[in-house]
Amino acid sequence: MIRLSVLILTKNGGHQFQSCLQAVYSQTGVGQAEVIVVDSGSTDGTLEFVKRFPVRLQQIPPESFHHARTRNFIANLATGKILVFLSQDAIPSSGSWLRAISANFDDPAVGAAYGRQIPVPGASLERQDALDAVYGERRIVKDPANRNGLGYRFYHFSDVNAAIRRSVWEATHFPEDLQVFEDLGVAKRILDGGWKIVYEPEACVFHSHHHTTLGLFKRYFDIGYTMKRLQIWDAQGTRSSLLRDARRLLASKLRRINGNGDTRRAGAALAQEIAKSAGLFLGLNQSYLPSAVRRHLSAHYR
Repeated sequence: MIRLSVLILTKNGGHQFQSCLQAVYSQTGVGQAEVIVVDSGSTDGTLEFVKRFPVRLQQIPPESFHHARTRNFIANLATGKILVFLSQDAIPSSGSWLRAISANFDDPAVGAAYGRQIPVPGASLERQDALDAVYGERRIVKDPANRNGLGYRFYHFSDVNAAIRRSVWEATHFPEDLQVFEDLGVAKRILDGGWKIVYEPEACVFHSHHHTTLGLFKRYFDIGYTMKRLQIWDAQGTRSSLLRDARRLLASKLRRINGNGDTRRAGAALAQEIAKSAGLFLGLNQSYLPSAVRRHLSAHYR
């Protein structure tokens, strides 16, 4: 049986992290997985809860946290052949989550896999539709030799709920020159290196955030910037597929407004879709903007 390492970054994880860790230790059919937690300055009792489990705990100063660098750090601590990355607020939906995501590595050509994310109860309409758009029920094998008409989804990958073969991580690493969307960066490195990436819907977690309209605008500004920087925007099918999905999401909000549903929520979701589109467009064209403007439009002042 392949040795697995489950790697979780946390800071003030609260009840969600408690549920996450309990679910990790409830997995079946995979033997004893190594669990490593790197905490970057929790003050809410998270550390006390972690110590109830046989985890390997490593603490780092809050100011040293970096999305890519800290993930490379925790991966370097691991001993497993398969590195499973899980966010502190991503809660496996069943006891077969770990078995489902790790089974994909029976194919030696698979370098990484990622699982489905479904919204938590009470999630916004924008998050419900956004997650449905990229996390469907069909398993997808992304093969560099055949893009299968996937468009922008070809490079889509999320380390909220993912696994990478250790030898592949050693050959690629998360790109530390990226402030955010390090998962998009490592996915491109993996695919460009000739390995397959699998989307595995059976490896499912509950996970969604509440984003403000301004927060979504800034998030998608950073997405646009990252896609342009990594030359994903100019890849085959990226533009047409992204524009097609944007139109579909906008149309779904308009139908809700014209229908018998909650028009107030639908109107707010429509405003968020427009903000996302505007942010993405500006991020893709950020080189034309003054640096002071770019800093204010970005969520990370980069």
